[in-house]
Amino acid sequence: MRRFILSVGACLMVIVWMAQGADLMPAAGGGTGDSSAPVDGFSPDSARVERDWEGKFRALPSPANMRIYMQRISARPHHVGTEYDRLNAEWILSQFREWGWDAHIEDFDVLFPTPKERAVELVSPTHFKATLEEPTVKDDPTSDQHAEQLPSYNAYSIDGDVTASLVYVNYGIPEDYEQLDRLGISVKGAIVIARYGMSWRGIKPKVAAERGAVGCIIYSDPHEDGYFRGDVFPTGPWRPMEGVQRGSVMDMVLYPGDPLTPGVGATQDAKRLPLAEAKTLTKIPVLPISYGDAQPLLAALRGPVAPEGWRGSLALTYHIGPGPAQVHLKVKSNWDTKTLHDVIAKIPGADSPEQWILRGNHEDAWVNGAEDPVSALVDEMEEARSMGELLKQGWKPRRTIVYCVWDGEEEGLLGSTEWGEEHADELRRHAAVYINTDANGRGYLSAGGSHTLEKFMNGVERDIEDPETKLSVWKRSQLRLIANATPEERQEARTRPDMRLSALGSGSDYTVFVDHLGVASLNLGFEGEDGGGIYHSIYDDFYWYTHFGDPDFSYGRALAQTAGTAVLRLADADLLPFEFTDFADTIHTYDEQLKKLLKDKQETARERNIELDEGVFTAAVDPKETHVPPEREDPPPYLNFAPLDNALDALTRSATQYQKALAKAEGNGGVGLARASLQQVNQTLIESERRLTRPEGLPGRPWFQHQIYAPGFYTGYDVKTLPAVREAMEQKKWKEADAALVEVGKVLDAESALILRAYQELENATK
Repeated sequence: MRRFILSVGACLMVIVWMAQGADLMPAAGGGTGDSSAPVDGFSPDSARVERDWEGKFRALPSPANMRIYMQRISARPHHVGTEYDRLNAEWILSQFREWGWDAHIEDFDVLFPTPKERAVELVSPTHFKATLEEPTVKDDPTSDQHAEQLPSYNAYSIDGDVTASLVYVNYGIPEDYEQLDRLGISVKGAIVIARYGMSWRGIKPKVAAERGAVGCIIYSDPHEDGYFRGDVFPTGPWRPMEGVQRGSVMDMVLYPGDPLTPGVGATQDAKRLPLAEAKTLTKIPVLPISYGDAQPLLAALRGPVAPEGWRGSLALTYHIGPGPAQVHLKVKSNWDTKTLHDVIAKIPGADSPEQWILRGNHEDAWVNGAEDPVSALVDEMEEARSMGELLKQGWKPRRTIVYCVWDGEEEGLLGSTEWGEEHADELRRHAAVYINTDANGRGYLSAGGSHTLEKFMNGVERDIEDPETKLSVWKRSQLRLIANATPEERQEARTRPDMRLSALGSGSDYTVFVDHLGVASLNLGFEGEDGGGIYHSIYDDFYWYTHFGDPDFSYGRALAQTAGTAVLRLADADLLPFEFTDFADTIHTYDEQLKKLLKDKQETARERNIELDEGVFTAAVDPKETHVPPEREDPPPYLNFAPLDNALDALTRSATQYQKALAKAEGNGGVGLARASLQQVNQTLIESERRLTRPEGLPGRPWFQHQIYAPGFYTGYDVKTLPAVREAMEQKKWKEADAALVEVGKVLDAESALILRAYQELENATK
């Protein structure tokens, strides 16, 4: 018997739950769910059959198998274009075929630069040359594979060789440059040094270039990613002094995927842009460094002491500069084309093969990649093996199931984007839902996605047992939310039937599906108790994961149970479990956020003008630097929210009507849910996410067609909801904001019309 010890956080949550009078014993049958309980989208008879198959499925995923898969896949570095990357794809393909899937590999040829020359050198007032290397750790057997490891660099940085004054810009986000304005400091002609955090890495050189910088250095400060957080590797999980975060700096908020084939699959005969016309490369050279290499650079700076919020945890006084530190930065890459390998596997649907449920995770890594991405890939593989076992027992999914193992995700979502673009027409016809994972650890289920799937996902979470607490993963997440929430949020967490899904921005392989093709999507993973600082370093390997990640793979099994149950339930449902009242409620919250943003902008403009009147914006620190303080600005004008508000009212009414029709169908003994005429309802429901897109896309970003969710232009991964309106307001483009309110209203009106059509079809199906 294995000794079981609750974490402190888990104990507190259990105590809170006991204080609320909850029963600690999970319900019998079907994991934590009642085998006789109804399931959304199923008649009572089909629900009993479904729960029986789900119970069999959830008993199958094996932590021991996951450990074996991880050790094999992460044994050697396998970034896109390497021999081991190809061997992994072929091995994974053989596994799917062995498990009874119809599987094949699809290749795409993509631009993938790798470094030839890298240099970061302090040339004044003293001399220091950054090592730009991560050393072998004696206890870590794969950290010495230097001949196969990618050097530490930022992919899709342009080549450059510059020497200039250094300026510390905190996280290098737009708000930090506003603070520099207040201090009278310009980065024009300078090299900036920014710490990782608060935005996706590609935003840092992007904003620096817009401000006139000639180079960018990004480092990991121990405050966010090192000894300040805990013991460093190999003693503990956090980033050691020499650890470096690799990563792409492709401007993916314009479009992800191969920079030379925007909008089309990067097949061998695809028409490609000249390299000089690729829009997603950086405008200035950029390199990542360790905090060991960063410390001498930061110590050489003078000028103002950095504001308190800008100070990290290195043993120095954080100055901003500019100078006297002068830095030499050099980047030169091989601009080669590499072949990536996507593994695509299918189980054909028995009744509705034209409707597809897709599931994906990537295989490639910056180095060995045990945590990112293999920790979740092995869960996907165990789902596939377990479904193969169900096939042997007589299970046949109603809809076609497509499992995808992507290549080239790390460099810019290459494999999923190119496959999605190549198959765009058939995906728009057939894809019902895409379920994504990327990495996995211990703790709480993190679930994001399309809010039409919010009620569905809450139902799945209630049926999965948390390995540590033995509560449902839903209950454990709810208790965490209650413990950490504001009073207002706490009340909602206790009373709202469904916990909210987070909205999706970008940063993983769901991007092409939800943002470009309008396929309802989910992104799942456990996190919160597996903190560590080996992300995108040579230390993200089997040794680290089996010591500090999820050593017994119990949460790997939980993720396989969660994602696999979601796939089975979507594939087998009589009626696809899309639901629109939670969606309408969520859009109402976004509407209120926009109105608050307008008020905040008005107040900020007023305060900024007062600061200008009082001379808060100082002169340049360097008397030779020409610096013009910001001018007075008019407060934001009135914006007409009526088109959005009216559309939201219509959306709420149509969602309520559909819900009543659904309740009627379910209340009629589920007879309506078994009728053949539900085929048309299901096809209409699949179209619901498509209606939230516009073929013109977002302003200046036509690839991003979804009008409810998109990655922020200056946040990268983080989502901007109702992005056309929100970003126009944030960038003070008031005419664009007013026009966007009208267009988003039209999109929601089209959605309401489709929901009403589904309502009428469901009514007809249950007569």
